[in-house]
Amino acid sequence: MKTRIQELRKLHKLSQEELALAVGVTRQTITSLECEKYTASLILAYKIAKYFNLAIEEVFDFSDVEEF
Repeated sequence: MKTRIQELRKLHKLSQEELALAVGVTRQTITSLECEKYTASLILAYKIAKYFNLAIEEVFDFSDVEEF
């Protein structure tokens, strides 16, 4: 899943470690999200979006998710 995490993190001058600590995950998790190797849980997506004061849809791209 595509995300704007790296873009937002750099805009706010945050390291992966700083963002990871703020949302309660490891730096490796942030790396995996940025490289699209891992999809965030709903709770993690919420925490990341809330950290940047954005809606989840403004951070995560759901366009390739199949609709029912």
